[in-house]
Amino acid sequence: MNVSRKILLHTSTVASLIVGTLILTEPAHAVEPTSNGRGASTEQVGGGKKAGIYAAARIQYSGSVAKGGGTGNVTSSDVSWTPPPCWYAPYLSAKDFKKKMSKDIESTKNSPGMTGTAGAAIGEMERHYEDGYGWTDTPGYKDYNIENDGKGMFWAGVENPNEPDYLKRTSCTDLPFWVENGEAPPPQYEEAISPEILAALAYQHMELPDTKVTLAPEANTKVNLPTWAWLDKAVFDEVQATAALNVPGFNIQATTTARPVSLKLEPGTKDAETYPASGECVINADKSIGEPYAKGKADRTPPCGLKYFRSSGDGTYKLQATITWEIAWTGTGGAGGDLPDGTFGNEQAVTVQEIQAVNR
Repeated sequence: MNVSRKILLHTSTVASLIVGTLILTEPAHAVEPTSNGRGASTEQVGGGKKAGIYAAARIQYSGSVAKGGGTGNVTSSDVSWTPPPCWYAPYLSAKDFKKKMSKDIESTKNSPGMTGTAGAAIGEMERHYEDGYGWTDTPGYKDYNIENDGKGMFWAGVENPNEPDYLKRTSCTDLPFWVENGEAPPPQYEEAISPEILAALAYQHMELPDTKVTLAPEANTKVNLPTWAWLDKAVFDEVQATAALNVPGFNIQATTTARPVSLKLEPGTKDAETYPASGECVINADKSIGEPYAKGKADRTPPCGLKYFRSSGDGTYKLQATITWEIAWTGTGGAGGDLPDGTFGNEQAVTVQEIQAVNR
């Protein structure tokens, strides 16, 4: 943080009480299934109705996305990586911003205890937007920049509602700032919405298909009998999710693509072994995983599968089948890159009987 923005810090604390941060809300309309049947098109809107003013920021998700996004959809294999906790996005036009700020500042000034440092901060912020008072890289505005109404928008902080850490979620505390239509936000606002941020949000909202592997024997397997496991290519394909922000003079989007690369089998007990020994079954050339069991393969070792050494008794073992997905993104202006691999899986109940048998 540079010097001028440090000066703004105490003013921003008061500003957060006056302006508030935009919070992504639940979609205002019903979610409709997409053509691939694996997800839903939905949108989440920044801000909302307050005093007759609507925030303009709107992120729309499409493709294979889960309503609301967040936990449970895809988990990053890189524990240090998380989607952005907050960002800056278009907020209000000059006229709407003036209307809202003028009302909120006046209300706050008349609140009990608004003296001393707090009162000075309010006055400083009022001068910033009304009288052109600014800092080194933070210019002030005359009459809320009304003369440029329609030529740009004021941007403000947006919280990611799926970020559990409140301090991270509310860390975009800089005062709302003006961005001309078609122009990029000033470089000091590193958290300004961008194709890369949209790609990370699409990642967070992505809904992947359930990982239910086909087993042979299908219902009950036997102790010391190799159990074959596989996934057909028809149910094991890449998944895409897109996030887009479209407001006057500023339109960007990013598409995140998840491509399956391997299947990890965990038997649910130490009394078992996997094939291969690592339990990691790689994808085949035809985009399938493993090999279907067929008559005559009983004496062969399955390329993907497992063997149990002990009966499950009156219960079952919880076989965990997890797919690793390679994830990349492309966005507006030719931007793109890789994101951390994602994992997604579920449990399957496996009954193991204490009967020696051979699959013929």
